[in-house]
Amino acid sequence: MLPWSAEYQGRLDQTTYTSELLRGNPLGDPYERPVLIYLPPGYDDTDARYPSIYVTMGYTGHVGMWFNRTPFRQPYPELLDAMFAEEGAPKAIVVFVDSWTKYGGSQCLDSPGTGQYQSYLCDEIVPWIDATYRTIPDRDHRAITGKSSGGYTAMVTPLMRPDVFGALATHAGDALFDVCYRPEFPERARTLRDKYEGSFEKYFEVLETRAGRTTMEDLHLLEMYGYASAYSAEPDGTVLLPFDELGAVVPDVWSRWMSFDPVEMAKQEQYAEALRSLRAVWIDAGRQDEYYLDLGATAFHRAAQQAGVPDARIHFELFEGTHGGIEYRYPMAVRWLAEQIGVL
Repeated sequence: MLPWSAEYQGRLDQTTYTSELLRGNPLGDPYERPVLIYLPPGYDDTDARYPSIYVTMGYTGHVGMWFNRTPFRQPYPELLDAMFAEEGAPKAIVVFVDSWTKYGGSQCLDSPGTGQYQSYLCDEIVPWIDATYRTIPDRDHRAITGKSSGGYTAMVTPLMRPDVFGALATHAGDALFDVCYRPEFPERARTLRDKYEGSFEKYFEVLETRAGRTTMEDLHLLEMYGYASAYSAEPDGTVLLPFDELGAVVPDVWSRWMSFDPVEMAKQEQYAEALRSLRAVWIDAGRQDEYYLDLGATAFHRAAQQAGVPDARIHFELFEGTHGGIEYRYPMAVRWLAEQIGVL
């Protein structure tokens, strides 16, 4: 009973997957991961097959947080269930995937700094879901969606693995790195200088003494280091920062970051070809996004157009809103994706 809970009209399976690719990861993070699988109303009554949509999370997110309840709002799985229960709604299997690390996230990339999270998704979770549930097991009937860092994952995974995903939806995904990341470098450098002797090593020593009492400042530092561990880790796992002690860009490291910017990736022919092959591309963001990811969304939209994606396959929208509190947008994108990938 609302507001405490809602009774599902579909079914939500909660299970655990044991990953061989994440076993022995550089950070010692768990290789057994929770996975949530939403099955729409009617799934258990027929032998029909369904398109599948994978959901990845923003930075500091893990799948257990999808059940968090805030005042006057419902959790995403409940909103999803209500949407699929509407008369005439398309049907899809929705899979919630976890790529949490001790730094708060992995950008769902393969990196010697964090582990093989993209391969975990594409080469373990997707085949396992196809073997376990009645999906339509091909890339043209498979999509990926997410918000913030999850939106970043939704943008770059189909570019890097077009054999796996044929459609995407990104909500305020990390893009246009010069605008969304680079302005933070001086502030992070100042914090490290004034409180941690200019080093992340000292920061992590201090952080261990206040486990469970993280501040917003901690989250900002962890996020920056987590990005670096995903974008610019050396083969031995050493994490290189894209800025020096003055907050100035380190050009060779920054170029490594920029090679992972979805906007820059879309300019390269191998990725542009993958982008053109997608059946559906949803891009949105709030006009008042605090991290200027509305500008990143606009830049990625333009990059998709310049790559040759027909406008008929793109949904682009800037709406009134900030970076948070936009979960009402997620079922809208899932519905649109399900309509686009449900039939050929």
